[in-house]
Amino acid sequence: MLINLVPDFLAVLAAPDRDAAWQRYFESHSAVHTAYWRNNVLEPESPAAEDVIRNALAADRSDLHALLAGVDVVHIVEEALARADDLLQVDRPTDCYLMVGMGGANAGELVVGGRGVVFLCLEHFTGRANAETYGLGLTPDLLPLWVAHEVAHTVRYTSPGSHSDLRRLVAEFGGYYDYWDTGRRATLREHLVNEGLAVRAAEAVAPGFRMSDYFGYTRRQYHRLRELEAFLTRAVAPDLDRAALGLRLRYLSGGMSAGARLVQGKVIPERSGYYLGHRMTEALVRQNGIAAALRAPVEDVRAADEAARGVA
Repeated sequence: MLINLVPDFLAVLAAPDRDAAWQRYFESHSAVHTAYWRNNVLEPESPAAEDVIRNALAADRSDLHALLAGVDVVHIVEEALARADDLLQVDRPTDCYLMVGMGGANAGELVVGGRGVVFLCLEHFTGRANAETYGLGLTPDLLPLWVAHEVAHTVRYTSPGSHSDLRRLVAEFGGYYDYWDTGRRATLREHLVNEGLAVRAAEAVAPGFRMSDYFGYTRRQYHRLRELEAFLTRAVAPDLDRAALGLRLRYLSGGMSAGARLVQGKVIPERSGYYLGHRMTEALVRQNGIAAALRAPVEDVRAADEAARGVA
């Protein structure tokens, strides 16, 4: 189901009492808003949240208004959702929220009450970088890539046919996906496979883009990762079956310091785990297709990869 919250947010900006309007807006979908904040911003009840909200309500939104006036965003997203449902064989209800975000995340996945949720923050897809909104300046034609990427995650987390460890962890957490809990409890291999499969899902659902676009890399970063592939593959190997939040952040989070990304004497590029996961999942996707691979345990991914490389 597509749920468009952008008009509601713009109504908050136009309201004579923005604070009261914001509270009504937040409470209208409080479960999803709360999960979004806790996974991607900070605790919504914390004192720092007031500054985040104040800045978001005061930011220049002319680029967002121009996007909405010139591009049928709803149509683009609906078509991408339909393709993802077909190619990824989505078998559990998933909601897709169009919204205005509060930070750097342009898109993401949640599970709320056992139901998959995809969110897309449109301020990042206006084609213009915006320091006031943290807008990344991505073009709206990239929206289908992120729709597919995030839907793929919800399939892995909620499909009855999924044998992923992340599905188990979501179930143990009461049917909720928590970035920090899964970061501590799932192995690094599970996290890399999860992101690699999501990138491959985006390739399947929205073909024809540059490879760097599927990763959310610049072209320079993508080429650098290709150059470093052999080193990264060796360097990550001892940690693949360890579970630690720091490992997830090192390989998959943007904004990490150089020190946090220091591995065997080299500072690795930000979010290099997306590239590693993509390479790790190549054999299984080629062998079984993306829909089956999304539901496979990491042991199957590993076995297919090792067989393809001739590892005894």
